[in-house]
Amino acid sequence: MTKKELKRMSRLELLELLLEINQENERLRAQNAQLTQQWNSRQIKLKQAGSIAEAALALNQVFEAAQAAADQYLESVRALGDGGCVDE
Repeated sequence: MTKKELKRMSRLELLELLLEINQENERLRAQNAQLTQQWNSRQIKLKQAGSIAEAALALNQVFEAAQAAADQYLESVRALGDGGCVDE
């Protein structure tokens, strides 16, 4: 809207226009707040996904170490069985 058009408007029309602009502003603020909340929620989910992935990697290492220890134990038991003394 141009200055010329605004000057031709009555006080009531200007107030109505101001009211419409204010309502649109409030609607956009609410939408902005909602979108910000959704974005923050997704950021939290992304952080949690990263934490879960890190935890899975750490668990993988624990399982690998446990498997290596179990293999070593079985090897030593077999070695004792093959060459160790067996009571008959």
